[in-house]
Amino acid sequence: MKKIAFLLFTALTVSFASHAQIGIKLGANLSNLAGDLKHEDLNKNKIGFVGGLSYNIPLSGDNFISLQPELLYSMKGYKYADITVTEIDPVTSQSNQVTYEGKVNYSYLDLPILLKVNAGPIFFEAGPQLSYLLGIQDNTEKTINGVDFESYQKIDKDNLAELEIGYAAGVGFQAPMGITVGLRYNGSISHLAKNDNGDELANARNSLYQATVGFRLPTGK
Repeated sequence: MKKIAFLLFTALTVSFASHAQIGIKLGANLSNLAGDLKHEDLNKNKIGFVGGLSYNIPLSGDNFISLQPELLYSMKGYKYADITVTEIDPVTSQSNQVTYEGKVNYSYLDLPILLKVNAGPIFFEAGPQLSYLLGIQDNTEKTINGVDFESYQKIDKDNLAELEIGYAAGVGFQAPMGITVGLRYNGSISHLAKNDNGDELANARNSLYQATVGFRLPTGK
């Protein structure tokens, strides 16, 4: 009985996989940090690139429900608002007026695994996402009491969590000729920093909206 069930499961898997469709996705992220931040008003939304591959596997004969894992290169992060904050120097206890400029880019490799409901040309999707931090590019400058300081705060990747657990949910439109347009929200469950070390990123999480255009590759059938 177990062998029969295994063979049936294998046959169904092969059958669904044979109708799977590979696609290419390109788009943009509107990202920022969420959570209990030290200076929440200091951060603004930043635009970044997203792109990669999708693999849609039908789970029903009419393709009403499907499973879609994706592998995406995703630029997240934030930029600084044009405001001044008061900071206390931990060594001298002096109160300083500090202004930040620039942006911080986090480069990730995202692996969302989404359950899709294809209701005609409209589709809905949701599922978990695992992300790996590839690297950081910090282009931040700051002014302390009117004095400019360049190349401030180089972020060490060792202090951040390389693996991030999150989720994605969205809606989209599937046009003729295999073209799709989607809008998605990505949120993180895990914190950006490894430990609660009291700095700006201690309780921070990645948060972003994502808009993409997709193209299904021909299957040759």
